[in-house]
Amino acid sequence: MADFIRRLFGRSGADGGQPHPLEQPPGGGTPLDQAVLPNFGPVPDPLMLPQPLHPRVLMIVHNPIVRSKGGRTLQAVMGWNDPDQLAAGYINDVRWASYGCVNYEIVERVEVDGYPVKKDGFRYNEDSFLKAWARQRFHQPDGVDYVALVRAFEMVAKVESGAIDEVWLMGFPYCGYYESLMIGPEAFWCNAPPLSEVSSKRRFVIMGFNYERGVGEMLEDLGHRAESILGKAFEHVRGDADLYARFIQHEQTHPGRAECGNVHFAPNSERDYDWGNRRVVLSRCDTWYNYPDLRGEPREVNSAEWGGGDIRLHHLWWFRHFPHIKGEANGLSNNWWEYVIDPNRVP
Repeated sequence: MADFIRRLFGRSGADGGQPHPLEQPPGGGTPLDQAVLPNFGPVPDPLMLPQPLHPRVLMIVHNPIVRSKGGRTLQAVMGWNDPDQLAAGYINDVRWASYGCVNYEIVERVEVDGYPVKKDGFRYNEDSFLKAWARQRFHQPDGVDYVALVRAFEMVAKVESGAIDEVWLMGFPYCGYYESLMIGPEAFWCNAPPLSEVSSKRRFVIMGFNYERGVGEMLEDLGHRAESILGKAFEHVRGDADLYARFIQHEQTHPGRAECGNVHFAPNSERDYDWGNRRVVLSRCDTWYNYPDLRGEPREVNSAEWGGGDIRLHHLWWFRHFPHIKGEANGLSNNWWEYVIDPNRVP
């Protein structure tokens, strides 16, 4: 596999931010040699890059102590991924994918020795969760009580004071998190319904991550957040000016006119999650590296372009095609990352 990766990707240098180390990832993607970077996008003109974003994060880790297993945490007992390593890998990936624009900082970390309460009032304990895991039969409805979490961790007060900009929930399987959810004035769909029971003077997003999974799945959560937010940003744009609608074109929706596709569909995919499809299609994905100049002829592509089916590599490839420069067009920013990361900037 290492030889395949070395053939697939060239070496790359500075990209407008910190070079992405692609350290051995804790699941959710192919381990890569530290000296090899995916050749996803040219080195940008630093004069065209926008002001970096520095979102501040409250990270809440639900990782209960399992007293019947020697007082170890649930994550350790199950052999799941280290939440802090996952967070570090995700931060590095997003920084690299955004050409240095997005620089997350975890300003507060809370580890919870307990199981979060569900929306219907149910709460696992050590015994009930271990039995449910052994049987693979879990409480339904699964959804967590977001209102209780928001109040318990004083999220709104921290967001309104500027202490934090978003929240990351990091938990075990069946915690009941959505992948992302938005709160605040005129909050909108963010891969989940907005939490209307809570009011806030600023919009903010709560991400839900599962430390049984890897960085690739975390990027998938971010990808669906991006789809929701960019769809909202462009919802009143029509015709050729709707660049987001053009960006997500793929062979299944626009035969012969694929661009970059979406999170689930690469340009050549025939079904959801079909990132390893080897069929060759015409795509104009390369033109997005030259934004705002979207002229250019399509060329033949297949899964070799985005990692041969690897979830983490596909999502990095997709993100690297986002417009990420200064200025605006048709009243919308040329840097899509500012909308994805700060929903308060969405018109």
